[in-house]
Amino acid sequence: MADYNPESDSENFLKQFCIPNYILVPDSEREFLPDVPTCPLLVFINSKSGGQLGGDLLVTYRSLLNKNQVVDLLEEAPDTVLRRLYLNLEKLKLNDDELSPKIQERLRIIVAGGDGTAGWLLGVVSDLKLSPPPPIATVPLGTGNNLPFSFGWGKKNPGTDRHAVESFLRQVTQAKEMKIDSWHILMRMRAPAHGSCDPIAPLELPHSLHAFHRVASTDTLNMEGCHTFRGGFWNYFSMGMDAQVSYAFHSERKSHPEKFKNQLSNQSTYAKLGCTQGWFCASLTHPSSRNIAQLAKVKIMKKHGEWLDLPISQSIRSIVCLNLPSFSGGLNPWGTPHTKKKRDRDLTPPFVDDGLIEVVGFRDAWHGLVLFAPNGHGTRLAQAHRIRFEFHKGATDHTFMRIDGEPWKQPLPADDDTVVVEISHHRQVTMLATHDCRSKSIHDPSSPTSNDSDGDSEEDAAGEEWRKFGAADTFKIQDEVDISHLS
Repeated sequence: MADYNPESDSENFLKQFCIPNYILVPDSEREFLPDVPTCPLLVFINSKSGGQLGGDLLVTYRSLLNKNQVVDLLEEAPDTVLRRLYLNLEKLKLNDDELSPKIQERLRIIVAGGDGTAGWLLGVVSDLKLSPPPPIATVPLGTGNNLPFSFGWGKKNPGTDRHAVESFLRQVTQAKEMKIDSWHILMRMRAPAHGSCDPIAPLELPHSLHAFHRVASTDTLNMEGCHTFRGGFWNYFSMGMDAQVSYAFHSERKSHPEKFKNQLSNQSTYAKLGCTQGWFCASLTHPSSRNIAQLAKVKIMKKHGEWLDLPISQSIRSIVCLNLPSFSGGLNPWGTPHTKKKRDRDLTPPFVDDGLIEVVGFRDAWHGLVLFAPNGHGTRLAQAHRIRFEFHKGATDHTFMRIDGEPWKQPLPADDDTVVVEISHHRQVTMLATHDCRSKSIHDPSSPTSNDSDGDSEEDAAGEEWRKFGAADTFKIQDEVDISHLS
């Protein structure tokens, strides 16, 4: 009887993921594979993510797979890699290559990094309109890790050794496919007579294709005499006090990187900034902490072509437009409306592929603590296909905004009554998800439709957990912000 050889078993297991060089590198010599890979993979890793973890993971994946199918995003952009691969696949198919159509049909993508890195990859796949679109699994290497957590891949940084990687690959083979909505954001204002209204970032924004930016003069969205900005997001857009505190935190980290060496000190600094900025108690000395209703009129579109005014309470100082059921590192601000609210207010659970965005309001950071209570949620304002913010003339000379954890200060012209921010449904991409993941599809019959145990109000749902100040400093966005260039 032959001795058991675990290394041989491992090699056989890994064969299903490997892509031969001639597929990956144009004009390479063709290779014959005795077995067609059943789960061919392209792996993208941000080697700077997670401290040393990204680099370690890169080494492990390259030791297990063909090194040309494992891409360091600091060396090559994903759009370059994917364009080259798909052009080569088309060329090979024209030359009657039998393997290339099977690789194209079965291809899956792994992206390892923070939410910013994952969003970048999702944006590229969406923009390239690949056919068929390869489903994407996300490895949590950031801090918030809202995308991986939403689809069942966890929020803790994973192991980087061979055993951990093979365990993750095994999960990928068993994963299900799910569609996820993406959202387009447009802001337009008259060109200011003096000064600039370009976004002011506390750090350099990531190289995400969907970072908020001003459109070129040749863009079809550009209008004569106006400044037009556009962006996109997968997880959330927020505006108000939470974005202001996040901006202050990242600005402080830029000025004093030596103070931000571990998570505990980061949380302590964040809580202090929350107090000084008025996030824990309304401050009359901070004009920018005014409530959302004072800043803008909010409109929503639930049916095509019909804009409706959305009443916003004077107490709401932060508004979040949420696409995924994970915010601030795993919290769920929308929750699951119970049957009565579903009937009376036409509310549904937060499906990730229904073309609806959940709009949630918060009064202050104390209000955010309700999310730690069983069935806790923020103030559910609406679900809509589109949402529009029309800023009041002269209400403020700036506000603060965030897209998927990236905050910025947005100057506003004082004499303009036409400043508009509009969010609309964009496209969908395909994710890989574990079978017990938090995200739910509207097309999945096993998805919940209601939760009869949901409280009647945020305060009702808040038990003793709501009063724990220790939870307050985690009510924040902790998405990956690369500060390696500052150290």
